[in-house]
Amino acid sequence: MNICFIGGGNMATALIGGLIGRDFAAEQLRVVEINADSRAMLEHDFGVQATAELEEGVAASDVIVLAVKPQQLHGVAKQLAPLLSGQLLISIAAGIRASDLARWLSTQNVVRAMPNTPALIQSGMTGLYALPAVSKAQRDQAQAILAAAGETLWVQDEAMLDAVTAISGSGPAYVFYFIEAMQQAARDLGFNDEEARRLSLATFLGAAKLADASVDDASVLRARVTSKNGTTERALLSLDADNVKQHIIMAAKAAAARAKEMGDELGAS
Repeated sequence: MNICFIGGGNMATALIGGLIGRDFAAEQLRVVEINADSRAMLEHDFGVQATAELEEGVAASDVIVLAVKPQQLHGVAKQLAPLLSGQLLISIAAGIRASDLARWLSTQNVVRAMPNTPALIQSGMTGLYALPAVSKAQRDQAQAILAAAGETLWVQDEAMLDAVTAISGSGPAYVFYFIEAMQQAARDLGFNDEEARRLSLATFLGAAKLADASVDDASVLRARVTSKNGTTERALLSLDADNVKQHIIMAAKAAAARAKEMGDELGAS
């Protein structure tokens, strides 16, 4: 499987590093990148061929990964369409629907992917949707590529990618927001910056690992930490009094609504 990445930014770099870590040969990977410094870095760090020429990059490719900014994708698609000859197209551009991309490219061999930033350390979560024309073999190719950056979840309805965007796509920001608050609380309680960081990050990492290793629901794990009339109960009562859980749910739904709006806006071309 020869793969061409169009765009050599952070997410493409994460996937390339993950693929090479899974024993893909550098010779199987090409990158089309207009920035000369980025091309040099990709060639140095991974040994892949990087070029500024679209035609050179996609030649002999089986899969093309579209890793440019959403606002740039329509223009790239217009240049790419005449060069296609049955390749699988995987888009990781946020907000661009597969049906719009298929219209721009005049092909139905399109998989849309919604990764998140932990993919940068191969710990990501990616939602995937394939148009009906995509074969099982091509779905397997898409799975192999995106799994190099972490876990994957296929959805049968593309509209569910808006929900994926709201939960796992934007989700790291919610976690960082909570970590910020924990660190500030730690500082207010007398810890220095480094101590506040260590306490907060270790707590989040440990709790996430515990939840991942357990078969029990998060609500059960929370209850186990919460003793009657104890410190945890007092903290949770304070959160409940301010409807924090409901506000988090509302925030995620707002993100999903914005994802749908972006799809409407970006696909209008």
